[in-house]
Amino acid sequence: MEALFIFIAKSSGLLMLFYFAYYFLLRKDTFFNSNRWFLLAGLISSIVLPLIIYTKIVWVDPTPVASFSQFTNYPQMNAPQSVAIESFTINWDYVMFAVYVIGFIAFLIKFGIDFYSLNLVLKGKKVQQQADFKFVDINENIAPFSYFDYIVYNSSMYSASELENIVEHEKVHSEQNHTIDVLISRVFCVLFWFNPIMWLYKKAILQNLEFIADSEAAKKISDKKAYQYTLLKITTHESCVAITNHFYQSLIKKRIVMLNKNQSKKWNYLKFYAIIPALVAFVLIFQIETIAQEKKEIKEVSEKKQEIDIYKIKKSTTDQELKEITEKLKQNHNVEVVISEVKRNSDNELTAIKVDIEQGTGEAQTIQIEGNNPIKSCGIIVTTDNGRKKINVVTDGAIDKPIVIENRTFETKVTQSNDVAGLAPTPPTPPTPPAFPTGPMPTPPVPDLSGLPKPPTPPVNHNDKAAMKKFEKEMADFEKKMEAFEPDMSAYEKEVDEIMEKRSAIFDKEMEKYEIAMESFNSDMEKYNQYMEQQYGANSQQYRTDMKLYDVNMKQHAQEMKQYEKEMKQREKEMKQQEKEMKNREKKSKQS
Repeated sequence: MEALFIFIAKSSGLLMLFYFAYYFLLRKDTFFNSNRWFLLAGLISSIVLPLIIYTKIVWVDPTPVASFSQFTNYPQMNAPQSVAIESFTINWDYVMFAVYVIGFIAFLIKFGIDFYSLNLVLKGKKVQQQADFKFVDINENIAPFSYFDYIVYNSSMYSASELENIVEHEKVHSEQNHTIDVLISRVFCVLFWFNPIMWLYKKAILQNLEFIADSEAAKKISDKKAYQYTLLKITTHESCVAITNHFYQSLIKKRIVMLNKNQSKKWNYLKFYAIIPALVAFVLIFQIETIAQEKKEIKEVSEKKQEIDIYKIKKSTTDQELKEITEKLKQNHNVEVVISEVKRNSDNELTAIKVDIEQGTGEAQTIQIEGNNPIKSCGIIVTTDNGRKKINVVTDGAIDKPIVIENRTFETKVTQSNDVAGLAPTPPTPPTPPAFPTGPMPTPPVPDLSGLPKPPTPPVNHNDKAAMKKFEKEMADFEKKMEAFEPDMSAYEKEVDEIMEKRSAIFDKEMEKYEIAMESFNSDMEKYNQYMEQQYGANSQQYRTDMKLYDVNMKQHAQEMKQYEKEMKQREKEMKQQEKEMKNREKKSKQS
């Protein structure tokens, strides 16, 4: 509960900060569009900034704990026991919260009633579509207003020139989406209904929107004075819709003053930056939370680090690769390795090899494999544990008994598995997803729609019988041309559908094969992970390296699948785009 009240208090403070900055610094300037974004930024900041908290930790010395002997030196006395008396108290936090909720619900209901009133005004009215605007001519004595792309007015109340001025004004509201600003300000009034600054803030937003519309409309109207007379003609109406942009407001005088005011100088833009120091001060004062923590003794624990380096020798290892192995062992681990008695079969596969290993400490090891068949995998493992190196030679079981050479000691490991002990098998490789079949597509009847017939433009004055008759004749010709074009378009769509169905069938079969391959890959990968975890342990360097490789492969697979989905959506979008453009052209012709 306390956190909610703190949030409301901080938000209200930010609203006051932005409002006073606008009122004292910006409201008399002609930067109307910049003022619009400044006021909206104030609303957003009042919600976002109180949620951003920076935590600062201050380390303090631990508080000494008093020993038991400190308390035993005092004589014990019989202290009188106090009896708690229950009394009724009012929790003012709950009272204030209840008041806030009641007000919130009341204004939310009022908001809903305004939407209902707007729906009653528009319900059942004839809508005339012209370009991006929807004009609604009503009989009620309601102030002209705009609501998104709707422009509503009573044409019987104004002359043709006055109506033109009104429409130009409302078009600016519609084109610049001023309805969004109105709705946002109303939502904030519902949230902060108790704050009088919020209602002044909303009034400033609506006033600035009118300045914007007046300024832009005056640029398009040749007679600027006539526009001002239109503002003065009617200053009161029977009613208006609350959640819309009204042509007539109770600030006619201010609007006329702003229309005739000279453009503000560019250096006045510096006033917008005056809010930045105040916001920084707000964050530094209210949004930094200091937390005190006691210092703790930190004991250094030396963590054992174990590194494993593997040099694998397979039947396909070349003489050059054997040479590189000896050089790397000498360079990386100061280990002398001599490879001799190398024999190969007709396929250039190793059938016999002898490996002598000698460390700087004098310890030596030897592994020797002989036979007529290709050797199984063998190798050299160098384990570094806290700077101490341990070297092992391993084989797949080609040695039947240990070998003693002269007086040197050596160690040989023999395993019966298919993998070299301590040597990781090669991780499985994920399959490559199939690509969607591509190829040439049929050429549309009208590639760029420039060859389509263009619908005629309706006359401005619908009471002009001659103009309306001409328009009806042009519409009839346009509809005939569109009907003649439809068979070619239908044939093109059918041809494209057939091609895409065939390609989709081929791709679906390839995807089935790919899914089976992925299941096999996942199964192999699971076995590989189990082997690596048993062989090295989950904390070993080799296991972590292989798991990173697996993650890279799976991320690559996910990226490939996303790319595939993106390509499919793009193809579908391209197909729908032509169909949409055709339908829009036909729809506009019908609406006209």
